[in-house]
Amino acid sequence: MDIFVGSIPFKFTEKNLEEIFSAYGKVNSVKVVIDKRTRQNKGFGFVEMPDRKQGMRAIAELNGSAQEGRAIIVSEAQKNKNGEK
Repeated sequence: MDIFVGSIPFKFTEKNLEEIFSAYGKVNSVKVVIDKRTRQNKGFGFVEMPDRKQGMRAIAELNGSAQEGRAIIVSEAQKNKNGEK
């Protein structure tokens, strides 16, 4: 299952997201979106978890949780009209 994570702290790395989500189960991949010019993350990313039940639990428990002083937004990733996340 693909999970969107928004409002992440600007110092967060893919390793930070993986550590948070791995507490809920296996994590296949993590992608933090980086600004090409500033090399800083854009405040959001994606996590892929193979088990939907574990993913839904992670969403339920992490949405709104405080990470380095910011309340993160966690939801199921929506596909765009081209079928991409």
